[in-house]
Amino acid sequence: MNKTKLKQFGLDLYSQTLDNGLLINVVPKTNVNNIYVTFSTKYGSIHDEFIPIDKLDYYKVPMGVAHFLEHKVFEQVDGVDPFTIFSKNGADANANTSNYKTTYLFSGPTNFKENLNFLLDFVQEPYFTDENVEKEKGIIGQELKMINDKPYWKIYEKTLENSFCIHPIRYPVGGTLDTIEKITKEDLYTCYNTFYHPSNMFITISGNVSQKEVIQIIEDNQKNKKFSEFKQIDIKKYDEPDNVLKDYEVLNFDVTLPKISLAYKINKKNYDINRLKIYLNIYFSVLTDTTSLLDEKLRNENLISNTIDFEVVNTDKHLLYIINFETNKYEEVLKYIKDVIGTKISDEDLQRKKKSSKSSLIYKSDNIYAINSKIDNDIIRYNEVILDDFKIIDSLNIDELNEIIDSIDFSNTCTVILKK
Repeated sequence: MNKTKLKQFGLDLYSQTLDNGLLINVVPKTNVNNIYVTFSTKYGSIHDEFIPIDKLDYYKVPMGVAHFLEHKVFEQVDGVDPFTIFSKNGADANANTSNYKTTYLFSGPTNFKENLNFLLDFVQEPYFTDENVEKEKGIIGQELKMINDKPYWKIYEKTLENSFCIHPIRYPVGGTLDTIEKITKEDLYTCYNTFYHPSNMFITISGNVSQKEVIQIIEDNQKNKKFSEFKQIDIKKYDEPDNVLKDYEVLNFDVTLPKISLAYKINKKNYDINRLKIYLNIYFSVLTDTTSLLDEKLRNENLISNTIDFEVVNTDKHLLYIINFETNKYEEVLKYIKDVIGTKISDEDLQRKKKSSKSSLIYKSDNIYAINSKIDNDIIRYNEVILDDFKIIDSLNIDELNEIIDSIDFSNTCTVILKK
């Protein structure tokens, strides 16, 4: 067992990799009365073409398989509903699929050993049949229809679709009504056997636990299970260009006020991705958040009714910064934003945001969900846990930020507008 320190949280991190390849991360926090567990595989919606673990040729699956597989993993041969089991044991359970990973989780302070064993068992014992796969298509189809009725999801998915030319991140995580109809039992088993190997998975536990007890429970659970030999998964690479596929699109949608997304597609180049992302998060925050001069100007001129916010999408080659806002006068607001993005910020602004970033991390140190999320996201993004974000933040300087801003081509933008 390896002990390190999450310095930004002031907490110990215990890590161990089992003989079968499963990585375990435990962050004990005895001053809380809850436990949060996530069990993840490095498999998400973008992994649409790969060489299966027992094959030699590339295999392409329909859009939405990772999400479909997440649903079907809950199917048990004995018909038991995992959600019912967790509920009886005093735990809340769920699962989610993103572009890069699939996660199964539970939280609850009681019956920890039983819940942890059950989580490991049901995820590692798949049961797919032609009949239960066909049945699930109707359920997921209804889910997709509900999502498509939500303006936020509509504009987000369209922004990704128009911003990327060939990278599979441009497709919806859940697929479409047409693509899920093509999914077969064989697709699910092929993806499961390739990506759900312990060597491609990791489990993170934060909360009121003993690291020794956790490791022992998982070791005992895994020692009698048999897994095939793991080989590095060959996933198709996409040479995504810097330009966007479509720079402007207006969609008719039932919204009371037009919703706008303005996305900046930025090549990572050879920058350290963690430093680059922190720099650009600060940069976009200084220029567009509620304390910015832009926000003040837009409010004074009654051009926006609520705050501007942004989100970040990360791929192997690009960062996509998506600025979201609502207004009837979107062309004016778009011009204001485009005029300010690409300009320099002051060292005073950088130092202020550095302090804010550190305060945010300190605030998260009391939240077992935030701690867990930080570990899981680091593993997916960087293949390791960043132990000292404070050190990175302290090292940020205005000269390096200006160098980065000077090197970025801010002309690769995509605008999507939802309006009646």
